[in-house]
Amino acid sequence: MRVAAGSDHAGFELKRLLVSYLRELGHEVSDLGTHNEDPVDYPIFAERVALAVRDGKADRGLLICGSGVGASVAANKVPGIRAGLCHDTYSAHQGVEHDDVNVLVLGARIIGVELAREILVSFLAAEFSEEDRHRRRLDLINKIETKYSAPGE
Repeated sequence: MRVAAGSDHAGFELKRLLVSYLRELGHEVSDLGTHNEDPVDYPIFAERVALAVRDGKADRGLLICGSGVGASVAANKVPGIRAGLCHDTYSAHQGVEHDDVNVLVLGARIIGVELAREILVSFLAAEFSEEDRHRRRLDLINKIETKYSAPGE
């Protein structure tokens, strides 16, 4: 699978470890930064990952910041992105299966490396169920997104 990964300075070390892990598992990973622990603004990297997923350059995205909250909020501003902040494996696979989540967001100050690996594997292994009730709800989400998108986006 093609994965776009990004983080701010707080998530840099966890991202570095997870990018390496993904490559060991045979995934193609685009590391979109940051590339060190110098302070940076998470919305820059959230947008990079979100656009890579939206534009088809990646199948899924991975974002990491201190809590995961800010990166999740920023990524979800990009139309077509459904970023889910997950700190357990159930939410990671259920978010994809029911809500077609395409970007996983983790909080580096919330979880450890081993749990992050388990969550990531669960997220990448999951597929959208296509069940009528989930398709109907996703269609409603898309209508909300369209309703409040600026003209010309």
